[in-house]
Amino acid sequence: MTLAAANNENLAQISNVLIYSAMAVYTLAFFAYIAEWLFGSRSKVARTAAALTEPAAKKAPAVTVNQAGGTAVLERPKVTVRTAAGQRDVPDGPGAHGGDEQGDLYGRIAISLTVLGFLVELGGVITRAASVERAPWGNMYEFNITFSTVAVAVYLGLLALKKNVRWLGLFLITSVLLDLGLAVTVLYTASDQLVPALHSYWLYIHVSTAIFCGAVFYVGAVGTILYLFKDSYESKLASGGTPGTFATSVLERLPSSASLDKFSYRVNAAVFPLWTFTIIAGAIWAGDAWGRYWGWDPKETWSFITWVAYACYLHARATAGWKGRKAAYLALIAFGCWLFNYYGVNIFVSGKHSYAGV
Repeated sequence: MTLAAANNENLAQISNVLIYSAMAVYTLAFFAYIAEWLFGSRSKVARTAAALTEPAAKKAPAVTVNQAGGTAVLERPKVTVRTAAGQRDVPDGPGAHGGDEQGDLYGRIAISLTVLGFLVELGGVITRAASVERAPWGNMYEFNITFSTVAVAVYLGLLALKKNVRWLGLFLITSVLLDLGLAVTVLYTASDQLVPALHSYWLYIHVSTAIFCGAVFYVGAVGTILYLFKDSYESKLASGGTPGTFATSVLERLPSSASLDKFSYRVNAAVFPLWTFTIIAGAIWAGDAWGRYWGWDPKETWSFITWVAYACYLHARATAGWKGRKAAYLALIAFGCWLFNYYGVNIFVSGKHSYAGV
């Protein structure tokens, strides 16, 4: 073995150690997020549930006026629950900590651990790139570790921009741990060089944008799923129902369904033009590598299906009859297409993109 090969092997081993270390740190962050939610459940902060379920007669006294030497009671105006079609006038929840100081402390610890885990995982991705002397996304293992790193970066970036997304932490870290567990057990591939067709600067452009788009689509999908749960919760309260204790404890601390819906829409709408560019960049790269821009390869086909699905979702959000839950279902279908395009096509379907192995 040459000195260069031995050095690359050492870097690959360091990368593996860093990825496992990142998983350990993320696990600590996971428990810290759990603690935040548990301590937040004890909070006595005024709840959205009480605001919706308490009868109006108990919340505001009747108005008494003088009338012809006597008194008369005027009818109180009805409480309007919905401010617009498909939306409710419901305030955002206090967050996972629920206003509890100890819960907030664990939440801040969780964020700090998430930052540390991100830095360690980023180091693992960089050393993996150094070990193969190329971009670290030549196979599914490398794509997975890079994808989870970018997903965490998107979350931390939103926090840095002062966005109210700390409620996303537990759900994000849980899926990141699952993603990394799958990467190191099932998808792991030893460091190796790429086939000649991939030796192009388009690898850096096309694949990097695909990874970023997938990470942002994932964040939007989590927001969409939580929107569906919160919308059902609010609907049950508005109709006089009584949700279970666990559902109340968790869902009342999330942002309102209107806020979650708006968050998911803005995230998906912001990254959709970049996904369009990703497909165009892939077509240009295909023209350079294979002599044709589009050949309905399975990967190309499902990339286009994903684009159509998200286009339908964005169009639905602009159509009055398809706002709300119907549009949310379309968003989840679109993200499901993206997931199948990556996992399903790469593992189960053969095509021109089946060159890097698992």
